[in-house]
Order: sequence, then structure tokens, then C-alpha cells
Amino acid sequence: MINGTGSSITILLVEDNPADADLTQESLEVSKISNELHLVTDGVEAMDFLRRQGKYKNAPRPDLMLLDLNLPRKHGREVLAEMKADKKLCSIPVVILTSSLAEEDILRSYELHASAYVTKPVGLAGFAKIVQGIEAFWFSVVRFPPKK
Repeated sequence: MINGTGSSITILLVEDNPADADLTQESLEVSKISNELHLVTDGVEAMDFLRRQGKYKNAPRPDLMLLDLNLPRKHGREVLAEMKADKKLCSIPVVILTSSLAEEDILRSYELHASAYVTKPVGLAGFAKIVQGIEAFWFSVVRFPPKK
């Protein structure tokens, strides 16, 4: 499945843990869904990418963002709050993909209009299953708005 414009799905992964980033990338590579994955490792880079600033001036607009909460320089909740307050960015779906099981993180993420909250499992098989579940829903069921 492709997005509303007939091109591949563009995903922004915001993840500071190299092992989790690799697992996500590997899980998406075996996908039958055409996707273009971009990785940034902290919240400041995420906002630069989304706003096409600095080295990201030619960055594509993501169809979906996978956002870790515990990030250096700018926490994931700050990124989410800034995105959802920005008229140009607020329509991008954001799936929180984090190790946090804290109820306050779950509640706050939804208050900030996260599209979904997913807790990272321990181990390769569990992680791959989670990414495949995200993929099955977001890339096979959901229709994305046209890219701007």
C-alpha cells in the first residue's frame, strides 16, 4: 500500500538507541510496503527535520512519525507538543514507541494528541512483532493525506 499520492510511505523515526533504531529499520525492510525511513536521534533534530531547517532543508514531509519519549536535548513530549501546536505539522500521525510503561507518560502522550502509544518489548521477536503490527495498521488500513 502507498500513501494518497501514489508514492511510498515516508517515515520519520526519532530514536536515540542504535539497537532499537536498527531493529525498527530491519523490521521495515522486510515489509511488502514501500517505505522511506529517515532516522534522527534527538528531539532537536526531529524538529529541524519536520521544519526543514539546517541540514534538513530538503527533508520530505513524513507520512508517519515513530517517536521515542526519552530523547536527548529535547524530550519526546516536547516534540509532540510542538508538532501538534504547529498548523503545518499537526496532521502528521505520531506513534509513540517507547520503553516507558508509566501511566503518566501514556496519559500525557494522548493529551498531546499522539495517534497511538506502543511500549517496546524486550527481545528481537517481540520488537519485530510490534513493528509489524504498526505497519499492518498504519500502512494497510489508514489513508494518509496528500503530501504538501
